[in-house]
Amino acid sequence: MTPLSDEDILARWRDEPAPLLPVLHAFHDRDGYLSEEALRTVARALRIPIADLWGTVTFYHHFARLPGGLERPRVCTGPICRMRGADALVEALDGVPMPCAGRCDEPAPVLRGHTTLVGLDADALEPRPSPLPPPPPEGVEECVFRSIREPGRAALEGYRAGGGYEALRDALAGAPEAVLDAVDRSGLAGRGGAGFPTGRKWRAVRDAPGEPKTIVCNADEGEPGCFKDRALLDHDPHAVLEGMALAGFATGAERGFIYLRYEYPETAEILSAAIADARQAGLLGDDILGSGFSFHVYLRRGAGAYICGEETSLLNSLEGKHPFPRNRPPYPVTHGFENLPTAVNNVETLASVPPILRLGADWYRGLGRGEHAGTKVISLSGDIARPGNYEVPLGLSLKELIHDWAGGPGEGRSVQAVTMAGLSGGFLAGDDLDVTLDEPSIRACGSFLGAGGIMVFDDTRDMVAVARDAMEFFAHESCGKCFPCRIGTQRLTERLAGKAGPRDRGLWLAEVADLGRTMRETSACGLGQAAPLISDSLVKYFPDAVERHVAGGD
Repeated sequence: MTPLSDEDILARWRDEPAPLLPVLHAFHDRDGYLSEEALRTVARALRIPIADLWGTVTFYHHFARLPGGLERPRVCTGPICRMRGADALVEALDGVPMPCAGRCDEPAPVLRGHTTLVGLDADALEPRPSPLPPPPPEGVEECVFRSIREPGRAALEGYRAGGGYEALRDALAGAPEAVLDAVDRSGLAGRGGAGFPTGRKWRAVRDAPGEPKTIVCNADEGEPGCFKDRALLDHDPHAVLEGMALAGFATGAERGFIYLRYEYPETAEILSAAIADARQAGLLGDDILGSGFSFHVYLRRGAGAYICGEETSLLNSLEGKHPFPRNRPPYPVTHGFENLPTAVNNVETLASVPPILRLGADWYRGLGRGEHAGTKVISLSGDIARPGNYEVPLGLSLKELIHDWAGGPGEGRSVQAVTMAGLSGGFLAGDDLDVTLDEPSIRACGSFLGAGGIMVFDDTRDMVAVARDAMEFFAHESCGKCFPCRIGTQRLTERLAGKAGPRDRGLWLAEVADLGRTMRETSACGLGQAAPLISDSLVKYFPDAVERHVAGGD
């Protein structure tokens, strides 16, 4: 096939909303890297100063700047893959290390071009589809995973066979207020980490002045140890599309974006096909099902930057700006994409809406335990017999999940610690492993559930080394906008690596505590505010290991 010309690429994307990322990807795919000539062409066509464009392109991990860069193997060296030997794989492949690529249930992923290969033997890597979630224990009812294991579910025909798009059809026959009321009554809150009530967010967007309004699906799950969105998008993409359309109807939005992380190339193909099929069937686009309501969905692929999982950084990235976090207020519900009202929702949140509307708000509330409403998908990985995505009732015991659902650690081993919220929630250990999986219980221990990534570390692991690697990740991924995070993560990494800081335990602890306090109180976004939980929880649960580390400098 003849490669697209510069003019063809620009003509395809220039007049669509949020054109910069797809234009850059098109040049990158065609040439295998982004040349200076290509960047100058893009800068002229989109009227972006070349210095600004250069700064934006070089911020992302996966835009190669040298010929052949697209095809050079990129190997995940996230916490779980590193535990499994990914550093040796980098060397064997002459590859490039990359942060966690969301395959913690099946390490280690290697990106070569637009293909994900999996394995730990450089001579035996193979492409494999994303694993399906393990089935729940008998008697446990799911929400977003309730039909995901049905054959053909990812295709439009398979989705509709299981009741797909019935919620949208019924909603369009009524009023947007009915959708908002049902979501309110269900107690659904954001499943990406913040936990803000979904109905309140949608009402705020509906009531905010300004048109057009926008729905953004945040599918940039870059948090190490989190891979639930990948499973939903690969195996049930139409559930997310239907959820977006329902969000659009409820808020009055007529356009939506899926911002997908770069490290999921196969998912991009699945979503592109699903969007096209839904549009052809009259389920997206103009005058959906003859209702007069129109909703258009655009897929935009990121280029590798953890900070783009933060909603305002994501919005800046969509708009073609440097993806720094924005100062808040104002919030996206009033000043989001293009400074207009925008609802940014997580994949899991949006996929929860169709079953809630079909089966009822009371049904959803009843899925939780005790006073907790609904379910949460937990991505479980590390030293565990059966890693994977588990949709659990909120309020489930952490120990029940680890030992009864997922088989516990290896034979003869015990759980030393877990991380919460991927890495952002720091460690839990000791008596605090008795928590239940809900925000009040976990926050009482000084952590939070967040997006639901949990990594398990058995009693063979060096927790100081785990903490050092975690802080090194945050230092690498800090956007650099604010100095408390930019400098603080570096200083904490040095201290956890034994490269700086006093050798007196008391002075070391005081210094680390002061760095963490400054970061929590003055950082511009959640990265800098959460990173100190790693060092704080290490000191809390492993004081003897910290003392040996400070004394020995190891």
